[in-house]
Amino acid sequence: MARSREALEEISKRTLTHYATNARSFWEGTHDHDVSQNLDALLEAIGGEAPLRILDFGCGPGRDLAELRRRGHDPVGLDGAEPFVRMAREHAGVPVLHQDFLALDLPEARFDGVFANASLFHVPTAELPRVLGALRRTLRPGGVLFASNPRGDNQEGFQGERYGAYHDFERWRELVLGAGFEALHHYYRPPGLPRDQQPWLASLWRRPEAT
Repeated sequence: MARSREALEEISKRTLTHYATNARSFWEGTHDHDVSQNLDALLEAIGGEAPLRILDFGCGPGRDLAELRRRGHDPVGLDGAEPFVRMAREHAGVPVLHQDFLALDLPEARFDGVFANASLFHVPTAELPRVLGALRRTLRPGGVLFASNPRGDNQEGFQGERYGAYHDFERWRELVLGAGFEALHHYYRPPGLPRDQQPWLASLWRRPEAT
């Protein structure tokens, strides 16, 4: 469903205000989460030696930026919540872009990989083709997009003050392929649990060499 500019601005404003207001508690609740499976999946799919150029899309307070830097890579963060941008710069010591997901201004063919961990589900479905297109273009040809989102039955809307779109794999695959990516593989998290106890869908996609 297409939304007016005013409606999209309200979605961004409410969601970002929630994160900005709760920035410190978000850090305290997530700084020790282990997402090494996701980082490993992205880096293995890219291949090659460090330093790789990685855009951490929705970097939050900078936990994964710091880990990428520790591993010898060249990460850049991006977040729409100003407190997260400041915290990430201080914590990881790397550049962090302050950009709304719905108003991206990214360089062409700059990154080897995009790490979108628990971020793209905040984008309304009707806007995903545009946002995914921007991420495809900022990847170098052959670069890899990693995305991890809470899965669902293709419903979207506000839960409290955060907007979310919760796709099953079939719908998510349709959206990402439609944005010009090639499918690599996907898995569910946390590992080792029955599917009904794995709320996260992780997937990897490649920008074709010819585009």
